[in-house]
Amino acid sequence: MTPLLIDLILQTPLEGGHIGEFSFYSLFLEAGWVVKAVMVILVIASLWSWAVAVDKFITFRLLKQRAERFEDTFWSGRTLEDLADGLGNDIRDPMARVFAAAMREWEESKNAGPLGDKDVRTAERIDRVMTLVVNRELAKAERGLNVLATVGSASVFIGLFGTVWGIMNSFRAIAVSQNTNLAVVAPGIAEALFATALGLIAAIPAVIFYNKFSHDLDRYAGRLEGYADELSAILSRKISKGS
Repeated sequence: MTPLLIDLILQTPLEGGHIGEFSFYSLFLEAGWVVKAVMVILVIASLWSWAVAVDKFITFRLLKQRAERFEDTFWSGRTLEDLADGLGNDIRDPMARVFAAAMREWEESKNAGPLGDKDVRTAERIDRVMTLVVNRELAKAERGLNVLATVGSASVFIGLFGTVWGIMNSFRAIAVSQNTNLAVVAPGIAEALFATALGLIAAIPAVIFYNKFSHDLDRYAGRLEGYADELSAILSRKISKGS
């Protein structure tokens, strides 16, 4: 044990002493304004990340359910024209929007004249249209993940800043009082550790949520891009047949 620690133990009141209340609320009230600001920022960041996580959970669940329903309908054996007519304006699902964009481009190409002499350019235009729609839909699904990434990476350092500031307050209290009693340094150390804990509480769930939803996004991107490739192959066959 170091001499400073021995001195702190010897000077700590064992009976009838009261170092202060160490509830979360009292730690916040007794903290300096800098550490208070750090705590408020971390609490807001944590609540924000949880709100984004709930939103993303609902979003990816709906995307999965709608994709399954659309794929069941698409592979039910109906013609593309029947599917387009039955779909109408109900294009809430990204796969439905990819399908509608491809069919619209295909119909416009057919109405412009026979496909035989321009089938390659038509297929390229359909592929480009589908790629644009896929990228736009994936960008929508990705929205909010940068919040989780930022909270997960920055919260630890914000909490560490509060920790350093709280320890500085402890040493400042020692210098002012010329006393190393635990009652002098305990408040600063307590608020420093509390800031560290809040940083971890904000960062750990945000990192977990970010990894989970990034994986969900990658899986959905593969599913959506795979569907676009399948639809492109079907339309290419139809174009080559001139139908």
